[in-house]
This record gives sequence, C-alpha cells and structure tokens, in this order.
Amino acid sequence: MTSFILKPRPPFRLDLAVWTLRRRPENAIDRWDGQTYRRVLPLGDKAILLEVAQLPGSGPPRLSVHVHSDGAAPQARAVATAAVERLLGIRLDLSAFYEFASEHARLDLLALRFRGMKPPRYLTGFECLANAIACQQISLAAGIQLLNRLGEAFGRPYRNNGDVHYAFPRPEDFVQATPDDLRGLGLTRNKGIALLNLAGLIRNGQFDLDALQTLPDDEAVAELCLLRGVGRWSAEYALLRGMGRLHVFPQDDIGARNSLAGWLELSEKLNDQNIQPVLERWRPFCGLIYFHLLLDKLAAGGHVAAHAV
Repeated sequence: MTSFILKPRPPFRLDLAVWTLRRRPENAIDRWDGQTYRRVLPLGDKAILLEVAQLPGSGPPRLSVHVHSDGAAPQARAVATAAVERLLGIRLDLSAFYEFASEHARLDLLALRFRGMKPPRYLTGFECLANAIACQQISLAAGIQLLNRLGEAFGRPYRNNGDVHYAFPRPEDFVQATPDDLRGLGLTRNKGIALLNLAGLIRNGQFDLDALQTLPDDEAVAELCLLRGVGRWSAEYALLRGMGRLHVFPQDDIGARNSLAGWLELSEKLNDQNIQPVLERWRPFCGLIYFHLLLDKLAAGGHVAAHAV
C-alpha cells in the first residue's frame, strides 16, 4: 500500500466534492461511506484501489490518500494524485466565485450552505460521454444503475477484503462487446450502438474530448453533436463535467431547469426560450450554480449536510 497526503486549495469539504461527483447513492463506481471515498483506477493490465479521507482539524484541509495495488505499481502514486485532482477538483481556486456570490444575496446563501464544494471532472472523456449517453431520457437513478452494470461487466475488478470494486470501463474494454451485450445490461439498442461507436472512435484516435478544449463553446458543442447519440444536452454536459467549463449550465437538463426556477422562485417554468436571460445574470458561474443546486437537492434528500447559515 502507498500512503501520502494531499493539500486541497481551501475551502474544501471532501463529502461535498464526492457527492457533486457521484450524484446518487446508487453510484458503485464512486463509493462513499460517509468518511472515505473509494474508486478503482485501471493501471495497465491491472487495477488499483484509491481511498481518500479528509483529516480532522481546523487548519488548512488535508487529505489522507491510500493506494492499494496487487504487486508493485511504481506509477500508482502519480496516477492516484492525478485522479484525485481531476475527480475532486482539489486544485481549483473558487475565490472569484465566492466574491461574486457575496454581491448577490440569494447566491451567497446557497454558496455559504455548501462552502467547500469543488466542481468535479470525469476521469476521461469516454467516461463523461458514456455517462451522458446512459442517462439520456431516463431518471438519474436508473442511469446510474446502468453505469454500475457496465462497470461490473467490463471494468477491471479489484478485490479487497472479500468485496469487489470495479473501475469504469475504458474504450479498449469494449473491443469484443456487441450491441446485444449492452442490451442485456439494460441499455437500449441505440444507446449501446452509440457507446460502442464512441469507444471505437477513441481507440482509433478519431476522437479526443480534450482536443476540443481550444474551441469556443458553440464550436465544441457542434463537434460533439456529430457523435452518434450526442445531442445538445450531452454536449453541454461534457463541456461542464468533462472539460471543466464552469460557466456552462446544461440547459436541456429538465431537473436542473426546475431546480433553478425553484431557487429563483420564478412564476413560470424555464424553457429554451426564456432560460438564457435568466442565466445571463449569473455568468460566468452558471455551472457552479448547477452543481450547488444539485447539492441542495441531495441535502433535501438527507444525503448531504449543509452548513447552517
């Protein structure tokens, strides 16, 4: 086992960062027991188990990181560190957001309740778009269950104390998979074909989400919408959760629209025509509001403890 300490940029709360990443208690890829975050990471032809806990104390935040591996894995620390930085956003400086929030009473209250949240990014572009494809037109809880089954069927396992954890599958893990295989896991035929097509494009070097980072939002969305099974919602979701563009609010997310309307106490529902003027007031932090409203919903369900304000 390899153990070390990471120091997130304050303020930071591990529980808030983890819940922003995992979204639902059913998530078996990103595990959380109330104290420790666990995730399996593929490493070559093996897998390692990452464990992260926040150390107690009133000083600067510190994370205790343990990496379990089967046999020698000299790259394990570097791989684990990069994963924590990306998945939990520990290096991000949100001081500009907190300053902006302090000038808007409604947003300031929301930001204070979940102070220490850090916006996550999926580990890879494939994982990001696979999440988007799986969760289209069904409830988030049902989508998470589909992703869990993909992990169990195609992800690399790590066995620990009688328990088995699975990594999220990589494009190369689907080389032998067929649409019927994915239908057997509960994906529709169209979703299965879209997922396998995406995996093939990435394996062949024909698509790389990170290569779109230099493009403006509208051009990146247009490129993403050329992919089979990817529409505007999936594309904007990828900009926020895959590329880290914190000004993006996925407008076609009906649940997020409703949360936004409820938070602002609007008298009418938000739609394609009226959401833009509403979001304009909150730029360039619309994506951070999206994440805070997700935490607000999770707090209402008893999953997250908000700060008292």
